[in-house]
Amino acid sequence: QVQLVESGGGLVQPGGSLRLSCAASGSIGTINRMGWYRQAPGKERELVATITGDHTNYADSVKGRFTISRDDAKLTAYLQMSSLKPEDTAVYYCNAEIRTWSQIVRDYWGQGTQVTVSS
Repeated sequence: QVQLVESGGGLVQPGGSLRLSCAASGSIGTINRMGWYRQAPGKERELVATITGDHTNYADSVKGRFTISRDDAKLTAYLQMSSLKPEDTAVYYCNAEIRTWSQIVRDYWGQGTQVTVSS
């Protein structure tokens, strides 16, 4: 079994910052790609950022404001969010492509953490 657990969401004022964490646990062999997605009310889930090794990829809407990173020793990914805007309000989901001990490769999702940007 593999689990992804997000933390760090909350309420923040426009222009503020938050740091999300995603900790993976379970029968993990290797973690390939880790990423963050978000879903606002009434909208489709969208990619925010991904990291594969040292390569990062960002949605245009967050470039220059968000930074994704990972600590492989801790099996954890982070999303540092700065200059937050009300339109960043959404449930943020962690995603990871993981090869398990039984050599199965598949995507896993966390349960989501709410980020609300409001004054």
